[in-house]
Amino acid sequence: MSERLGIGVVGAGSIGIRGALQHLCCDDVQDRCYLAAVCDPVSGRAAAAAEKYGVRQPYLEYEALLADPAVDLVTLGSPIGLHFDQGLAAIAAGKHIHFNKTMTTTAAEATALIDAAAAKGVKLVACPGQMLRPVNRAIRDLIQGGALGRLAWAATGAGFGAYHEHEGVRKGDDVLTNINPSWYWRKPGGGPMYDMTVYGLHSLTGVLGPARRVTGMSGVALTEREFKGQSYPCDAEDNTFLVLDFGNQVFAYVYGSLTGTVVPFGMPVYFGTKGSIIGEQFNNEPVTYPGYGELSGNALLPHNLGPHRQMDEGHVFEDIMQLVELVLHGTPTPSTAEHARHVIEIIEAGYRAAETGQTQELTTTFELI
Repeated sequence: MSERLGIGVVGAGSIGIRGALQHLCCDDVQDRCYLAAVCDPVSGRAAAAAEKYGVRQPYLEYEALLADPAVDLVTLGSPIGLHFDQGLAAIAAGKHIHFNKTMTTTAAEATALIDAAAAKGVKLVACPGQMLRPVNRAIRDLIQGGALGRLAWAATGAGFGAYHEHEGVRKGDDVLTNINPSWYWRKPGGGPMYDMTVYGLHSLTGVLGPARRVTGMSGVALTEREFKGQSYPCDAEDNTFLVLDFGNQVFAYVYGSLTGTVVPFGMPVYFGTKGSIIGEQFNNEPVTYPGYGELSGNALLPHNLGPHRQMDEGHVFEDIMQLVELVLHGTPTPSTAEHARHVIEIIEAGYRAAETGQTQELTTTFELI
């Protein structure tokens, strides 16, 4: 392995551009990694992205990118439903993998990837690395230290809304700004749970640990959406409400809805006999941590320095750099595939609970680094 890793960006769509390409072309990361390749099945998109962001080689086909010896690791910015097969192919090719959220759509798929990677000596990192955020670690310390007294319940979730339709990379007419979002509305992998609630679930389980059981209700509320005057069918569940059991009579309310929210995005709320933690407030006072008051948001992530603080999707870039450091130096990261697998099982089992009307026992676990 060279001291500078060649990165292959899989998918020059919204997250590929905003989370990978715009960050990885910056001068401050070139000592550790560089953009070796980009692929996208839309004709001309990879070539346009390569020209704009200084990528060494564009490809139309994923298989060609994997065959490129300059590519040491890949970041999968493709639709979630493709991640499992693409992950297996990357492992077989000996490429380390960063998975954009979510890693897969089922726990069994995630286990298969984890086992295959271990057998091949391939490293995996999975978004979103919510426990890289100092505020979440500070909240975990407060709760474990008894600051909330007897913990009772928590809540997290997100409303889908029309966010993806309104992203800047979808408002133009050229190949890099007319990116179609319709996959977000289809199975497998679409819907607010896999796309948005996943953030809060990583924070929630990172603070409280693995959940034990899940029950809930779910369905498809909008069966059709429109983008640029064209109508698209929707079959991904877009109105999901779950209850998690963490043991010891500690429960959590989790939602992924087509609209509306009652908690800060990605930041669960927690309630105990001695008060509450809502966002970054503990009993209406700030939750403090190293760097508090100087920086906020993605700027507190370790690699979000200089120009990266002004860019979108800094958390995605951070998780990619977590993989770079893991491969180059063996640096441990909390953005593990095992944590991602547990969150995936919660979502998958929640859908199953809604379909069967039966509470589902969860079987996966993880250790937080």
